[in-house]
Amino acid sequence: MYDVVVQMVSLLGSLLILTAFVGGQLRKLKPSDLSYVLLNLAGSCLLAVVAVLEKQWGFVLLEGVWALVSLWSAVKHVRRTRHSEDA
Repeated sequence: MYDVVVQMVSLLGSLLILTAFVGGQLRKLKPSDLSYVLLNLAGSCLLAVVAVLEKQWGFVLLEGVWALVSLWSAVKHVRRTRHSEDA
């Protein structure tokens, strides 16, 4: 059962990241869109958790950095939105 759950979480994380990527390629999403950033953040967090559980340290690094960069972008987006609303 554990393996099935890990595989399902891995697939979901991959699909979230790929949705952002495909949306960008089709020009439906821009990298600066909050939805693009959140798709990457959610997907990379899920994949980072799986990588930790499976002790795949190279993927922990990759997905961990991906998640941190996505989080940083999300925070910047929220701050920018708040700043423009206050102006």
